[in-house]
Amino acid sequence: MAEGQEQRVRWYEGLTGYHWLVLTVAALGWAFDTMDQWLYVLARQPAMAELLKAAPEDPQVARYAGIVQGIFIFGWATGGFLFGVIGDKWGRTRTMIVTILLYAGFTGLTAFAQNWYQFAVFRFLVGLGVGGEFAAGAALVAEVFPPHARPMALGIMQAASAIGNMTAGLINLTVGASLGWRWVFAVGFFPALLVLIIRMFVREPERWEHARQEALVGRTQLGNIAEMFGDPRWRRNAIVGISLAAVGVIGFWGIGTWSPDLLRLVLNPQNLPELKSHTERMVSIAIMAQNFGAFFGILSWAWVAERIGRKGAFSLSFLSCLFVVPLTFLATNSFASALMLFPLLGFFTTSLFGGYAVYFPELFPTRLRATGTGFCYNVARYLAIAGPYTFGQLRAIFGIRAAGAILSGIFLLGLAVLPFAPETKGKPLPE
Repeated sequence: MAEGQEQRVRWYEGLTGYHWLVLTVAALGWAFDTMDQWLYVLARQPAMAELLKAAPEDPQVARYAGIVQGIFIFGWATGGFLFGVIGDKWGRTRTMIVTILLYAGFTGLTAFAQNWYQFAVFRFLVGLGVGGEFAAGAALVAEVFPPHARPMALGIMQAASAIGNMTAGLINLTVGASLGWRWVFAVGFFPALLVLIIRMFVREPERWEHARQEALVGRTQLGNIAEMFGDPRWRRNAIVGISLAAVGVIGFWGIGTWSPDLLRLVLNPQNLPELKSHTERMVSIAIMAQNFGAFFGILSWAWVAERIGRKGAFSLSFLSCLFVVPLTFLATNSFASALMLFPLLGFFTTSLFGGYAVYFPELFPTRLRATGTGFCYNVARYLAIAGPYTFGQLRAIFGIRAAGAILSGIFLLGLAVLPFAPETKGKPLPE
């Protein structure tokens, strides 16, 4: 088909029922993954306050919350690195099964934490599963879908993360406001049931099976880190991917996920007990609005990238974040203003992750796709661990508003990296 004709094909044309099954399973796996992440974001402050036996506004709560979040991101990075390699060696579906069981099981066990040390250990183990699941799911979708449908399918998979985040807000609105933070984490166990569907109905992609056969006869190796860094092309792509991912991770986990604490401060500055239930309901609604914006931000990135290219879409997102992030932290002074600004915060900071879902699988060949995607998306978190820790320290010294405004400068780094990034729009997956 000529290039001009291919551009007129709708992205969903020619897809079979199996394509939709794979997309549904991958999207649900990632949605439940991010749901368990945001259950923590929403329950973090009350959980840490209880475990430390301190008032929520005590600076120690912010400090230790930053430490625990840094430990979680360390686990996320470790899981992304390990399970990225495992995803190429074991296969996409087997890796998804193991990682889903990890993040769901240990989210449920977090409900039984008796001190902040146990809380931190459970978050580390959740992070292992969270980090590994994305690379396997993204590689599965990228390899099953035809080229004309791949960007939008990956965008939909990533956009499902916002559905997971909104579900977490709904759980906190209902379960958290009435039963407390322990029950919020207990609900996070149920995504483990998705494993049954994957085990019964999803098979390994033909691309991966072919790469596995090549490896069995000694022609190639699956998940070979040495090859990724020994080949100049894959090495450059890995360094670019890590740098881009570090910006988004710091922007999201180091800044964007502190929006619940910002709104709690606005709605209940003196932490009056009689206002706590009402405050938590308002926070849950605002976070659902933030993730409603995130859903459209991710889908918009995929749409924009198909028109102006991957690098152009990244540039637009970074520039927008430089404006919207400090605006949100400095101008949110009521529930009404949060409902206007939080969706914008979610739209732009999370749009970058739509970029990672589309772009990273396009940077590496099949034998290194999960390894490279996991490496870029998750090893960058080692660099980003300083984000939540720094935010916690800045908040303790200058307050939450200044902390958000100061750290927003990280998006300048993303703009500096883009000149070195390859443009993959309109190109086939490398083999």
